[in-house]
Amino acid sequence: MGKNVLITGATGMIGSLVLKHCLESDEVASVISLARRPSGIQHEKLNEVIIRDFLHLDENAAYFKSVDVVFYCLGVYTGAVDRKTFRTIMVDYPEALGKALKERTPHLKFCLLSGAGADRSEKSRFMFAGDKGAIENRLSEMDFAAFHAFRPGYIYPVTPRKEPNFSYRLMRWLYPVIRFFGPNTSIKSNELAEAMVKVGLSGSEQEILENRDLLKVIDK
Repeated sequence: MGKNVLITGATGMIGSLVLKHCLESDEVASVISLARRPSGIQHEKLNEVIIRDFLHLDENAAYFKSVDVVFYCLGVYTGAVDRKTFRTIMVDYPEALGKALKERTPHLKFCLLSGAGADRSEKSRFMFAGDKGAIENRLSEMDFAAFHAFRPGYIYPVTPRKEPNFSYRLMRWLYPVIRFFGPNTSIKSNELAEAMVKVGLSGSEQEILENRDLLKVIDK
């Protein structure tokens, strides 16, 4: 029997690839996509739900009763929004979804797209690291059947896109050099999505998967 999957961030770089994998997988029976805007994708497995407020999900509770796996890919780039909004998107949104799901489907696996350097001490002077560490802690403490935090290094976009800032344009140009420095530095967007889906559907003993772990997953 196929699994029922819930995805957030399905219009983003990684979420869109995770969605594609799930729609093509024989192991997935249905996909609920919680989105801020329509993706334009039509598929017999896909039920797209437009969310007005990710902090108040009660009106969407009916969608949370039979979820087996969550792929949480919603996020925002550092510097794209003010500090308060960044914290809301990176910590409060996934925490609210986790609580809503825990009430209704406690047996599920929750797969969080985190990032390299996430700091579970929550003392980092870098807001990305501190906030990612904070949400990892909060979701882990919800005691789902399984929780996995995926911590990629630099993510190389295999599909051409407009980079969000100069730093990302530079990193894209330097990618061949960056990858040379070892398995914990970088990963391609399609590799990351493949690793997330494999772990979500088949499981892993690891709660935290660093970049090198993600590359090992897709090599199996």
